[in-house]
Amino acid sequence: MRYVIVSVVKGKAGNFNNNLRKEVFQKFNAKSSKLPAHFTIKAPFEYDDIEELEEVLQNFCKTHKRAPYKIKNYNHFDNRAIYMEVIMSKEGKKLHDDLFDELNKISYINFGEKDGKDKIFHVTISSKKIQTIFDELWDYVNSIPCDFDCEFDNVSIFKWKNNTWILHKEYKFN
Repeated sequence: MRYVIVSVVKGKAGNFNNNLRKEVFQKFNAKSSKLPAHFTIKAPFEYDDIEELEEVLQNFCKTHKRAPYKIKNYNHFDNRAIYMEVIMSKEGKKLHDDLFDELNKISYINFGEKDGKDKIFHVTISSKKIQTIFDELWDYVNSIPCDFDCEFDNVSIFKWKNNTWILHKEYKFN
């Protein structure tokens, strides 16, 4: 089974991202992830029995507190992806890094460069074959103000099923 671990962005910022992704798809045919608004904790991986992962996340979230972060303005990875920039607080970065350390103890969880401790926190708007429309898309999103106060308050596991991501389990921080 294929899984991904993310933190779902909720509230105004999450709604904003979900709506903006729909808008850029309608206006520019620019596709995005099938996940709701989120930042990635662990990129997709394959494994059959994730009971150990579920136990680690449940215990971690019970013993850790949510942390603030901001989403402000936009940025991009070359001309391949446009995203909302996440400005993680010190508390949020520590929470993420402590979670990373716990997940890294699980034999089937292997982190790559893009989902390690030094990742660029971001909430993607569009990332599927946008090179030919990048400049137009970039100008468009930058005409829309983006400034939100958020909380790193959950860790969610999604499972790939029927050609889409389905929520498997959500764990909430205290």
